Amino acid sequence: MDSARPGHHPDNEPPRDGVPAPVEPLPGAVLPGAVHPAARRLRRRGQGELEAQVLAVLHSANGPATAGWVQEHLEGDLAYTTVITILSRLYAKKAVTRSREGRSYTWTSASDEAGLAALRMRRVLDGERDRDAVLARFISDLSPGDEERLRALLARADAPDDPGNPSDTEGL
Repeated sequence: MDSARPGHHPDNEPPRDGVPAPVEPLPGAVLPGAVHPAARRLRRRGQGELEAQVLAVLHSANGPATAGWVQEHLEGDLAYTTVITILSRLYAKKAVTRSREGRSYTWTSASDEAGLAALRMRRVLDGERDRDAVLARFISDLSPGDEERLRALLARADAPDDPGNPSDTEGL
C-alpha cells in the first residue's frame, strides 16, 4: 500500500500477520467490560438500609432536623434529592413526622429501627389474603427462643395492669 496517498496513514493498514496491533485507550476512557474506578467503591445497599441509616441520624438529632442536616450526618455522599426521597418514603410509612418551616420541612423520627421493621412486617401481613396461614407459618418457623419471647410479649400485652403495656389505657 502506498502511504504517500492523501488521507492515508500507515496505522490504517490491515495487520500483515493476522494479529491486530494493540490499541491504547484514550486517557479517561473506560473499555467495554471494564469497571470505572469510581464504580468499584460503590456497593449496593440492602433493602431498607438507607431508611434505617436516616432514622438513626434523626434519632441522634436534638429535635427536628432539616434534610440538609440529615444529609451532612449520613455516611457516604448521598445527593440531597435522595435524602428527600428517603424522608418522604419514611413519612408515607408514618416512621417520621414533618413540620413546615418556611419553604421546607423539618423531620422528626416517629419510630426507631425496630418500629420500622415492625411496620414492614405489618405491611407484608396486610398484603396477604390468608392472614391466619401467614401467621401460623411465621410462628412455626420461629426458633424455640423466639417463640418463647413472642409468647411472653403476647402475655404481657394481654395483662391490663402492666405499666409497660402500651395497650393499657386504664390510667389515661
